[in-house]
Amino acid sequence: MRLISTLLLFFTLAGCQSAYYATMEKVGVHKRDIMVDRVESASDAQQEASEQFTSALDALTTLTNFDGGELQTMFDTINEQYEDSEAAVDNVHERIAAVEDVSGALFDEWREELSLYSSATLRRDSERKLKATERSYGQMLSAMKKAESKMEPVLDTLRDNTLYLKHNLNAAAIGALKGEFAGLEKEINHAIKDMQTAITESERFLATLKN
Repeated sequence: MRLISTLLLFFTLAGCQSAYYATMEKVGVHKRDIMVDRVESASDAQQEASEQFTSALDALTTLTNFDGGELQTMFDTINEQYEDSEAAVDNVHERIAAVEDVSGALFDEWREELSLYSSATLRRDSERKLKATERSYGQMLSAMKKAESKMEPVLDTLRDNTLYLKHNLNAAAIGALKGEFAGLEKEINHAIKDMQTAITESERFLATLKN
């Protein structure tokens, strides 16, 4: 399912985005505006994923401290947290892909337009700003990609725990998962830290782009 959604996104971006940009340009919405919107959306998606991972960690903490109660209810909660986490990670992937697409279109256009200047002074100033913006973008994207890479191991561990509980829904199974919990907690904390770094880089890049 996740592979299919990624492929659909790719073909949508590849086939329709150039026409989309051209249409938006006609109504006064430029690629720079779209870039700002998409970076903000990617930042929001990372914040939501961070909060969702925290929620999943809280649910697993409750599970590992299990001392009696309805096991099926606890499994349903863990399964819901996994599904919500998967959706959050998918959303981050899609938002980052959208940022990469518009950035390519924006920077290509900017470079092409340098040759249209008759003023050498204005052309040099625009080229300097382009290079500075590309550097700032590169730092932001690197932070986003680093955070993105930390999400998959978390999701894999959440999936493993959910599948294990599904077929071993008893107190002994919960005890067996306690050994996995410390590693998962560390993975989630690292992922959240990197997402917060990426969010900070997004804010810095947006300040550069708007100025």
